[in-house]
Amino acid sequence: MTSPGDDSRTELAWREIVENYGERVLLPDDDPAPGADDGAADDPSGARADDAHDVEPDDPYDVEPADAHDEPAPDRDEVAEVDRFRPPTPPPLPRPRTWQRGVAWTGVLVVPLLALVIALFSLYVTPLLGWALVAWFVGGFGYLVSEMPRSPRDPWDDGSRV
Repeated sequence: MTSPGDDSRTELAWREIVENYGERVLLPDDDPAPGADDGAADDPSGARADDAHDVEPDDPYDVEPADAHDEPAPDRDEVAEVDRFRPPTPPPLPRPRTWQRGVAWTGVLVVPLLALVIALFSLYVTPLLGWALVAWFVGGFGYLVSEMPRSPRDPWDDGSRV
């Protein structure tokens, strides 16, 4: 449970933050500080006497910085050229393509498809050819695993890319 004094301290802290933020719209005080008797109670708007020189704009969201009209707006073509994203050139491939890698990938990808076709059409395959396909698959998989890098590219790399 909070006491009434806590609310006023919180309100004063927020008011101080807003006052020190930069250009702002002056809003009338809804609840003057306790014990402040500067004639604000007689004023129905709640504005203090020392704020009389500040002028409140008609639309509080229509506040422009003082230097907004100093330079002309850029042309649409200039903005399009400046804001267009150009991705960086990709790094070179880490390893050149070799025929061993191609044979290994073919064994890993093509042998299961051949086995599926053989099973679907009930084709007869000699046991030597069957064992050769199994050896090709296992050998290709083993070669690709053995050629994988042992350490990450960057020790602090977590794998995510944007």
